[in-house]
Amino acid sequence: MYNLIKRVMLNLSKEEVNNFALSKNVYLTPEELDFTYDFVKKNWEQVISNPSLLNLERYKNHFSSENFNKINKLFNEYSAKYQAFLK
Repeated sequence: MYNLIKRVMLNLSKEEVNNFALSKNVYLTPEELDFTYDFVKKNWEQVISNPSLLNLERYKNHFSSENFNKINKLFNEYSAKYQAFLK
C-alpha cells in the first residue's frame, strides 16, 4: 500500500488537491491551497505513518474558520476509515 500511496503523492498536483477540496465543499483561497499542497507534499509520510501525532490546531491560522472545521472533520473521517490499511 505504501508504494501505491508514494506514487500518487509524487505525482500529486495542486489542481488535484483543489479538486478534492471542492468535491468535499471546501473552497480554499489561493493561499490556503498553496499551504495545503505544500504541507501534504512535505508531510504525507509522517501523517500516514502515525496520523494521531498530527495536531491540526497548529495550522488553524492558515485557514478560515469554516475551512479549518471542514478540513479537521475530513481528516478525522478519513483517518478512521483508512487507518487499518496503513499498518
